[in-house]
Amino acid sequence: MTDPHPDTTPSGRATEAGNAAPTPEVRVMFDRIAGVYDPMNLVISAFQEPRWRRRLVDGARLAPGGSALDVATGTGKVAADLHARVGQFGRVLGVDISPGMIDVAQRRFAGRQGLEYVVGDALALPTGDAAFDAATIAFGMRNLPDYRRGFAEMARSVRPGGRVLCLEIARPRSRLARFMRWWFDRVVPLIGRAAGQGSAYAYLVRSVQGYPSPERIAEIMGEAGLVDVRWQGLTGGIVTLHAGTVPER
Repeated sequence: MTDPHPDTTPSGRATEAGNAAPTPEVRVMFDRIAGVYDPMNLVISAFQEPRWRRRLVDGARLAPGGSALDVATGTGKVAADLHARVGQFGRVLGVDISPGMIDVAQRRFAGRQGLEYVVGDALALPTGDAAFDAATIAFGMRNLPDYRRGFAEMARSVRPGGRVLCLEIARPRSRLARFMRWWFDRVVPLIGRAAGQGSAYAYLVRSVQGYPSPERIAEIMGEAGLVDVRWQGLTGGIVTLHAGTVPER
């Protein structure tokens, strides 16, 4: 029987403008790892991922009854946390290119009123203009072929005065970060191979190595039309959290 998700490593890597890997290859890879994605995230983040996710959700500044969009939602955890903030009278939409990831999210969080997951392209979001109070993306921006367009689509989907946030792995310079960099470059691929997903996690490392600096990402967010862009490093700078505001029209 033919494997519907062949173990093919995406052929590209992150660059200053976007990831050179073809989107269909990235989609197949994420379909393949959907079943191990969450436990792997915990391990490769040294169990920091829940803490980082809380900071992202806090930064959205959502109120009960509000609305949020989560791009590259994966297995849906960020979207579910956003939904917990807006409550049953709010609305959260999670979008991901991978049907395998969306299937996990839909099954895991079935029955939550106002929480929806759909397959969609981050560069052509299935959303109306100014439809949400905030938009987030966690560990997905470096997989997009065009960072500026990705941020522009998020900004288009958020009302004036709303927030656009990006949580992403960085290449930090601190002493702690040098250890984390060694962990990520050398140990994460070994963990991936042990989980039977060596090629996927080798790609993960490559995608981080070519991703722009936090300063450049802030510039790209400005080029995409966002204002008051700020960023902060978390856990010694191993990840960065960027936030910008959609300007009043």
